[in-house]
Amino acid sequence: MLHKILAKEVLPLVSKPAQYVGNEWNSTHKSQSVALRVALAYPDLYEVGMSHLGFSILYHLLNNLDGVAAERVYAPEADMEKFLREKAIPLFSLESHLPLRKFDIIGFTLPYELVLTNILNMIDLSRLPLLCREREGDIPLIIAGGIGTLNPEPMADFIDVFIMGDGEETLPKLVRYYQKWKIEDKKSGKECLLKGLAKNEGIYVPSLYKVNYSCNGTVDKITPADEGIPSRVKRQAVLDLDRAFFPTSLIVPYLDIVHERVTLEIMRGCPRMCHFCQARAFYQLCRRRDMDTLTEIAVASIKNTGYDEISLSSLSSGDYPYLEELVGNLRKRQELRNVSISLSSLHVDSFSIRLIEELGKKKKTGITFAPETGSERLRRIINKKFAEEDLFRAVRLLAESGWRGLKLYFMIGLPTENDEDLKGIGALAREVLRVSGGKMRLRISLSSFVPKAQTPFERKEMAGIDELREKQRFLQGLLRNRRIKLNWHDTEAAFLEAVLARGDRRTGKVILEAWKKGCRFDGWSEHFKFHLWEEAFSGCGVDPSFYARRVRPQEETLPWNHLRS
Repeated sequence: MLHKILAKEVLPLVSKPAQYVGNEWNSTHKSQSVALRVALAYPDLYEVGMSHLGFSILYHLLNNLDGVAAERVYAPEADMEKFLREKAIPLFSLESHLPLRKFDIIGFTLPYELVLTNILNMIDLSRLPLLCREREGDIPLIIAGGIGTLNPEPMADFIDVFIMGDGEETLPKLVRYYQKWKIEDKKSGKECLLKGLAKNEGIYVPSLYKVNYSCNGTVDKITPADEGIPSRVKRQAVLDLDRAFFPTSLIVPYLDIVHERVTLEIMRGCPRMCHFCQARAFYQLCRRRDMDTLTEIAVASIKNTGYDEISLSSLSSGDYPYLEELVGNLRKRQELRNVSISLSSLHVDSFSIRLIEELGKKKKTGITFAPETGSERLRRIINKKFAEEDLFRAVRLLAESGWRGLKLYFMIGLPTENDEDLKGIGALAREVLRVSGGKMRLRISLSSFVPKAQTPFERKEMAGIDELREKQRFLQGLLRNRRIKLNWHDTEAAFLEAVLARGDRRTGKVILEAWKKGCRFDGWSEHFKFHLWEEAFSGCGVDPSFYARRVRPQEETLPWNHLRS
């Protein structure tokens, strides 16, 4: 019935209807009678979620388990949401078009803070209560995992269970535990299930922890609510990537997505240890895959998908110790002769002429470097190892080898930053143009420093919105050049990100109020409505500057202290 309604009354009237159809190449369809059904939910558009490697890994991993069916759902666009609400159609999965409320588990990915209202919207569109305490009986268990779990406290009222660390390690265990409970002990109720799950490493059940606040508004202490619940939850990590599951039959979409290629994870974690980097804090250990393993995965993935590009992906691909050899090995394989190779993250000190030649054999894909700041002084403070001479050497090699475009990432608002640091960005950009012999064009991207949980800068304050705007204007003046294209991130969105990144459970009511006011897709500039968030903060009596603009003294208990590994 739902298929007919969608085909006749909904899909012809919405943009990009293919994102709601399913049945893509390599998608998995299991029997309706399967013992356990998991809806993997990505709280952003299909084109974004389909490019998320972690989401793809978990989808195929779960579908490899006997008795388990994993299906996908992505955040619907505004026009689709309108039709779902008007026609009283509950949010459904792509594979079977089954309403999400019919699943056993709904698992959200938390890629970053500005998707939180989308999560509430997807729960509501599924016709499920938003608050954990109101979800009883035959209602799906709602779980979440991803980098956002470094501080999940703002979502504690809405998510039953958080997976801490690498999902491949913990999610199958949670699924098996749920299967056993469903068969043997379901009559004991949800609370019994949650207490049992909480005793497993890598699983955090916020409802089983009490948070007390001091008279000054800071967190006083966080304690387990019951005996047997661990006082500290440890993140889990996959230690051996060569033995870890990795899919070679990625789903091929019907429409354009952000990354249309095979993404090959060559390494997980990063040895660089930049003080602002939350990804480094999340992945902790630096682990790499063997070259032979990577080569076989690449060959099988190209065969099974038909893609013509492979991205060698990690937080710091240039630090893979056998990078040149790996690229050379991939080039030698007959099956990959028409395939381009790109790198997601390079460092100038690991750049070489051989690597440039190998990367440019098929087509010259984008090259990006991240100096982060314009001065060596500030790079030392943020622990960013970056020598300008290495950058200039790389630029010369690129220009001589025919590259005509380069992207540079910088961050503004870092602790102790001053005008001289900003002037250094302008000087660095001009020197890059000079050493390229006038052959290259630069794209410079400015992001704003956002202090994140469980990083060395977690207690630092964020620069104010007006201050960040002034820095942007200052750099705009310095970088006026027809060969430079400058863009920057929205400072109001960055401020909100900072609030939610270090928020406690009291910010949950603000997220709920913002959603009620119509906030959706806060990470998209065309949808972001900061004035509604301001109204939500005011209406809830919560001062956002308390979370974003305040230095946290060393003696202060942080909302995520019980979640440190």
